[in-house]
Amino acid sequence: MKKSFLLSLLATLLISTASFAQQSFADLMEYGVKQSNLGNHASAQSAFSQAIALKPDDAAAHYNRAVTKANLKDNRGAINDFDKALELNPRYSDAFAGRGQSKARQDDHKGALQDYNSCIALDPVSANTYFLRGQSKSRLENFKGALSDFNKSLDLTPDNAQGYTARGIVKQKLEDFRGSLDDFTKAIEISPKRSSSYAGRGLSKMKMGDFKGSIADYGKALELTPEDAESLYFRGYCKSQMEDYQGALIDFDRALGQEPENAMAYYGRGFAKSKLGNTKSAIEDFTKAISIGNIENNKVVFSGAITKQVLDELRNNVQERLKMAEMSPERSEVYYNRGLSKARNGDTKTAIEDYNKAIALNPTYSEAYFTRGMLKSQTGDQRGAIQDCTNAIKLNPKYAEAYYVRGIIRHALGDTDGCNDLSKSGELGYTPAYSVIRDYCN
Repeated sequence: MKKSFLLSLLATLLISTASFAQQSFADLMEYGVKQSNLGNHASAQSAFSQAIALKPDDAAAHYNRAVTKANLKDNRGAINDFDKALELNPRYSDAFAGRGQSKARQDDHKGALQDYNSCIALDPVSANTYFLRGQSKSRLENFKGALSDFNKSLDLTPDNAQGYTARGIVKQKLEDFRGSLDDFTKAIEISPKRSSSYAGRGLSKMKMGDFKGSIADYGKALELTPEDAESLYFRGYCKSQMEDYQGALIDFDRALGQEPENAMAYYGRGFAKSKLGNTKSAIEDFTKAISIGNIENNKVVFSGAITKQVLDELRNNVQERLKMAEMSPERSEVYYNRGLSKARNGDTKTAIEDYNKAIALNPTYSEAYFTRGMLKSQTGDQRGAIQDCTNAIKLNPKYAEAYYVRGIIRHALGDTDGCNDLSKSGELGYTPAYSVIRDYCN
């Protein structure tokens, strides 16, 4: 019984195969197109291969098989078939576009550009080819050229949400954040379910200082793609800017759950932890960010009204002014923030070592010189502290706090120029200098 059933199946298969083999070239092409449209790319490829066997010099058959191979992610095989289609028909514009797309998928964007240029020369109203060429130009960091192509593509197809999103991203690269915001908004109007458009608009709002609006857009993006690590990171950043450090911590935790080696998320989480007073854990996060990025002797100064608390407040003021400086994983800034957490934890020696590293990586980091100078003062190295404050002032001549600290130290060491520094500090807007002048310089 079982044997006869299997033989029956085999016979059915043989009849089906024979029937398929007897199909004409036109039937095979029609079947292949139908299967391709249904997403059955392997069946489509088989049909086009049989069609090519019947007519090996038909450019359309080679083109269609190339498209199915590309859909099956066989880009090398697709390029071979596009080559054959173009050999048979050198004016086959779609074959140039298809081959360009396969080259782009292999990161050969220069080769892709050549094919897109050839396609546009034959078909100057191909909106999709302008779009594809814009993408490759963007990958090659030719953002102005990409913008021109996206403009042309959108002129030809003004209701293309993907085109507005792509142009919005390029405008961000060109720092046209208002223009990019408008493009993302248009993309959302056309297609409200594209998470990338909300995320893109969130980034533009963030760059423009609208952190509340940015949080709302990243929230919408995360409704559509709940575990997108980049959206979680940027929403966490914006929450930090709004001083919602607990909310930021939750987002950074989730981002790291998706991308455990995300240096920016470790950096952001470390910053939030430091603001919440968890300095030990903050130091661990800063240290992790650095590794991935491959980041009481105060008698002279702290006397009378000049207390350690005053300098701690100064250090906090500097950090507030930095406002995470884009929360970049740049190692110099990670070392700076780790040093700050160590200093708050009472580990002055290794904090200074971190500031040494920050300055070595970025010799123009005025805040690092200033904060290192304050720490040197705490260890009794008053001359070193004066030199660091002087370096900070050279880099930023309007650094009121640096004049203030240098003035205090100079005055404590008997240098009358200390009062001049304090006067300059007040002139630049640091009003606590005047109370010190009143008590010590008159």
